[in-house]
Amino acid sequence: MTSAEKHNRMANAIRFLSMDAIEKANSGHPGLPMGAADVATVLFSRYLKFDPKNPLWPDRDRFVLSAGHGSMLLYSLLYLTGYEDMTIEDIKQFRQLGSKTAGHPEYGHASGIETTTGPLGQGIANAVGMAIAERKLAQEFGSELQNHFTYALVGDGCLMEGISQEAIALAGHLKLNKLVVFWDDNKITIDGAVSLSDSTNQIARFKSVNWNTIEIDGHDQDAIAAAIEQAQKSDRPTFIACKTIIGFGAPNKQGTHKVHGSPLGAEEIAATRKALNWEAEAFSVPADVLDNWRLAGLRSTKARKEWEERLAAAETEKRAEFVRRFAGDLPGGFDSAIDAFKQKVAANNPTVATRKASEDVLEVINGLLPETLGGSADLTPSNNTKTSQMKAITPDDFSGRYMHYGIREHATAAAMNGIALHGGLIPYSGGFLIFSDYCRPSVRLAALMGIRVVHVWTHDSIGVGEDGPTHQPVEHVASLRAIPGLLLFRPADETETAECWQIALQNKNRPSGLALTRQNLMPVRKEYEEKNLCASGAYELVSSSDAKVSLFASGSEVEIAVKAAEALEAKGVATRVVSVPCVELFFEQSEDYRKAILGKSPVKIAIEAGVREGWDAFIGNDGAFIGMKSFGASGPAKDLYKHFGITVEAVVAAAEAKL
Repeated sequence: MTSAEKHNRMANAIRFLSMDAIEKANSGHPGLPMGAADVATVLFSRYLKFDPKNPLWPDRDRFVLSAGHGSMLLYSLLYLTGYEDMTIEDIKQFRQLGSKTAGHPEYGHASGIETTTGPLGQGIANAVGMAIAERKLAQEFGSELQNHFTYALVGDGCLMEGISQEAIALAGHLKLNKLVVFWDDNKITIDGAVSLSDSTNQIARFKSVNWNTIEIDGHDQDAIAAAIEQAQKSDRPTFIACKTIIGFGAPNKQGTHKVHGSPLGAEEIAATRKALNWEAEAFSVPADVLDNWRLAGLRSTKARKEWEERLAAAETEKRAEFVRRFAGDLPGGFDSAIDAFKQKVAANNPTVATRKASEDVLEVINGLLPETLGGSADLTPSNNTKTSQMKAITPDDFSGRYMHYGIREHATAAAMNGIALHGGLIPYSGGFLIFSDYCRPSVRLAALMGIRVVHVWTHDSIGVGEDGPTHQPVEHVASLRAIPGLLLFRPADETETAECWQIALQNKNRPSGLALTRQNLMPVRKEYEEKNLCASGAYELVSSSDAKVSLFASGSEVEIAVKAAEALEAKGVATRVVSVPCVELFFEQSEDYRKAILGKSPVKIAIEAGVREGWDAFIGNDGAFIGMKSFGASGPAKDLYKHFGITVEAVVAAAEAKL
């Protein structure tokens, strides 16, 4: 039990560090750190299991600040509890170029920041993923190695965003009882009162999706403590509605939208110091208060040491596996297994859709990597993401390795980010490429954070056919290629699919997407080659000395390019074909390699059943493009390719016209 005076002074340290840093930056959001300081103080000083001296301890509790605009709350806590890489100088550099204390928390900038938050609703969905990972790993390695809580602090904005409904419904269904969400219920948004735009009964909403709910005064430390203790015993996820005053302590601005996203100003800060009886000057924390916070930071050292002893005492194989997986390393034999698969494919040369090829590769991967956690957003039979090793996870049995995410593309992508951030698992999941639009904010954040998440996006073009233009991705490949750091693969056959999966899994610090076909494709790589050719992003598939025509294509259109090259060669036109499975990797190659692949042919043609954007880097402004200039249409795939002029004949005609 902490005395009221001690608690208040600890909470006020958060308030004043926050308001002073925001004032110095002349930018930021003081309202949330001031209003939620009491909740954070109780959680961090009495309940959160963490060790600033060992920030990546795998069994630490995870804390996610979903309302990322309140970043100074988190930065203050990291400094106060003694994280070595968060100094008072870092606090003073809030929101400055190159500082660790960015406007919103950035994963990787400083220890203790579990995820990048800012786009509202992402954090709560990440927290759901972290709770899934904890439950899965506890089932696998035992509670002696994985037994922690995931806490998230959300604001009204997080709860208004649609992703929050997808995420909380999934969490409630899965009975993720070690997930605790605090709602900073202050009734204020940027525009003013929440009542301007919303009248949702959040308690009823969470109850309806199988959550335990508690309502408290968010400034009453005893009520906060009792709620956390109740949440820790729940058999369901817990939602704690904390009634707070935004900007608590600022006499003229608290409780109003004026304190949400603007510095308080020198006058109001002086008045707040007086109102809260805080005599320390800016960026100075009284010694007794700092001592109390530093002691709070040491609170779990014993628990961490006991955990290390349990890990050391675990049987050798289990310990090695646990350590390997949290290091993110692939098991030995992975590359040779992919190599053996490629040899088998070359011996049979199957004509298959790349979504089926992906399933065949996953059969090998999932047999070798126990850490893969598969799934689909209710498209399992279409995405082919479930292999023989993948028993479904259910609310009462987490021994499986397959997640039925339901029709929740956005929460799926964000939860996968949380699973990857947690460590110990490699998440992949399926959806239709057209619905990558629903995933995009989360995919972007995965790329920003540099985490290994793999999206299996099938039905990748007008080859979807009869489902029509609403289901035919035309601009999606181009728009995903525009996300910095994301690897977008569009393999042309089974061999390329295997190589693309290999690269996706080898990249610890990048997310990947595989754009895969519904329709069957003939094999274009018929001979076994040990080297992973897709790793170069683009490579010469059909060579021709002094080629007059260079054809560049990805995915299903490589087949068209190969047939067009044969037709042109028959007419005496020397033609080469370049397969382009990954544009991003190609542009990361040496200048010499890029020049050699682009070649010197006077005629350059790109073929892709999507829009032209991005292809001019290969063919130049004056190159010919065979692809889409409009949305698709409903009809059988073969008819559509003909209708939109993505055919061998069209390629030959374009080449002849250019020659």
